[in-house]
Order: sequence, then C-alpha cells, then structure tokens
Amino acid sequence: MIDIRAATPDDAATIAAIYAPFVLSGTVSFESEAPDTRQMRQRMAAGEGLYPWLVATSGAEGDAAVVGYAYAGRFRDRPAYRYAVETSIYMSGSVQGQGVGRLLYEALVDTLRAQGFTQAIGVIALPNDKSITLHEAVGFRRAGLYREIGYKQGRWIDVGFWQCELNDSAIPPIEPRRFADVGVVRG
Repeated sequence: MIDIRAATPDDAATIAAIYAPFVLSGTVSFESEAPDTRQMRQRMAAGEGLYPWLVATSGAEGDAAVVGYAYAGRFRDRPAYRYAVETSIYMSGSVQGQGVGRLLYEALVDTLRAQGFTQAIGVIALPNDKSITLHEAVGFRRAGLYREIGYKQGRWIDVGFWQCELNDSAIPPIEPRRFADVGVVRG
C-alpha cells in the first residue's frame, strides 16, 4: 500500500539515503557531496512551516518504509517571488516506474494549490526523459532552457525549466498559507 504524508525530522536519514545516489553517481543533482541526516533535517526545517516536504511510504501501516520524497522551496530570495515555488522529487530505485512518483508529485502540486501559491517551477538537468514525463503528467510545461550551465562528471549540462500554473495571479496577490496550516492535500 502506498501512502503520502508530511515528512518529519525522523525521515531525514531515509531522505538523505534516497538522495545520495543522485548526488554521487549522476548529473540530476549538481551537488558534489551528499548531505547527511543532520543537513537534510536543516533543509527540511528551513521552510519554517511554509514549504511542504512530503514522503511516499510503501508497506503495511506499522512497517511502512519511505520510498520517495518531494518538496517545494523558495523560488528566489526577493520578496516579489514569494508566490512562486521551486519543486523537486526523488524516488528510491525500488519503486521507479511504478506510478508512485506521480502520486507523490500530484499531492505536492495539490497541496501548493491549496496553500495559494501561483506558480511552481521544476528545474531539470538534461537529458532526463523520465523527469520531463513526470512533470508534464502533473501539469508542468516547458518554460525555458539554460545551455551548458552546470559542469559535473566531466561534461557541461543543460538545465530546463518547467512551469505549472497553480492558481490565478490575483491583484493584489493573496499571501500563501503555511503548509503547517494546510497539511497534505490530495485530489
């Protein structure tokens, strides 16, 4: 059984373990050193209750294991950007291609909509057909490309931007609600 729930600090070790292979052996992440449990807890706490971190779990209720995570964070530091978020998702290899990532990412998008954010931006190191397919399946559309912007594993990597309109851009804008006040929304 797959369940989607809010991540807790106790999930940080598993989240770090899921993320590490993407840092150490691929070009999906531009980090060069995988964050440890403490660093991942700090990243989770940095959202200060505004930005959601969700996990997908698999297994029986008392024995469910985290198999993926998705989160949103600040798009840019300037105050005018506070209505937009940048999103990310990472899945354990054991569940890739089984639809779990889509369930998780849909829950993240639904939650961000309920919070009142207006735009979500997905940043994808290219090529990455699986990530593009996932983003487009949940409503993201290609918005731009930075050519040869990152250098990792002996090569230059392009980065694509995908954008999902979450809510109308009202004038004046409505301040997004805190994730701590909304919780996980599905459907």
